[in-house]
Amino acid sequence: MKQVNLFLPIFLLTLNLAILSCSSSKKSESNRQEIKTESSVTDKISQDDKASANTFTLPDIPPEITNSDLRALYLVEHYWDHFSFSNRELITLPEITEQAFVDYINILNYVPSDKADESIRETIKKAEVDTLMHAHFISLFEKYFYDPNSPFRNEEFYIPVLNQITKSSLLTDTDKSVYEFQLEMAMKNRVGKKGNNFKYTLTSGKTFSFHELKSEYTLLMFTNPGCPTCETVTRQLSASEPINNALALNSPTRTMLTIITLYSDEDLDEWLAHLPQMPANWVHAYDKYLEITHKNLYDIKAIPTLYLFDKDKNVILKDTSIEAIETFFNN
Repeated sequence: MKQVNLFLPIFLLTLNLAILSCSSSKKSESNRQEIKTESSVTDKISQDDKASANTFTLPDIPPEITNSDLRALYLVEHYWDHFSFSNRELITLPEITEQAFVDYINILNYVPSDKADESIRETIKKAEVDTLMHAHFISLFEKYFYDPNSPFRNEEFYIPVLNQITKSSLLTDTDKSVYEFQLEMAMKNRVGKKGNNFKYTLTSGKTFSFHELKSEYTLLMFTNPGCPTCETVTRQLSASEPINNALALNSPTRTMLTIITLYSDEDLDEWLAHLPQMPANWVHAYDKYLEITHKNLYDIKAIPTLYLFDKDKNVILKDTSIEAIETFFNN
């Protein structure tokens, strides 16, 4: 676009000189040519402006910032500086907007958590200039941070999203109630906090308190019989070398790792029929009083759901993956 701006006065100057040397009979033709040329240049400028508006431009990091941590922080704080939140056309261009969003949430991992939270809140505030863009960014945050199947799922990053949007006047009461419930559940059993207590019942009929379980580490798996994904996860956990190494350290005087599968539904006959297929060295229990469901003690977005606790039942890993559990026991 800079080339166009430089070319325009030079071209018009040349054109004016040509007009002065022409006969009066050719002036009208030259004028028409000038108008046509100006129109074509204006059209090109308009097209370039539109193309510029429909692209994503990263902020220029000042060259004096050489520290990689500070460069990441600057990028996070200024990431959306050149993004037009009022341009609704960008909502329909995922190769621009959604790709930029994915790159953004990746960078959040390289800055302190308080700075990441602040950036997330500011991003949502910027999106509030347009109701549709605001809704679009909420959907992107939900898709990538909250969806149980998202590889970017991160509840700690989703909490500042929820804190911000539940205060927004742009949401309907119905939508707001959905996000208020998500926030309520997200605040339960956070990493580093004590997990909610519950009672679990064995096939013998004996009921125990989760907090009273003596074990250095406890892996809790919410599961259902007849769930194909549960069966796959069970096989993977059973074959996991790091997890089996931890189980091998169990002795009559010390329990390194306890794995509990918990059935939190009502069809006990189906659950009992499925138990012979489960590993014998795990603890298999059910929620006799259905208190986990009725009291919303744990946020079970999908089955199976895995939690890892320390000896005091503080949450180490929440709604986690086998890979994360194996990494923990390998370190």
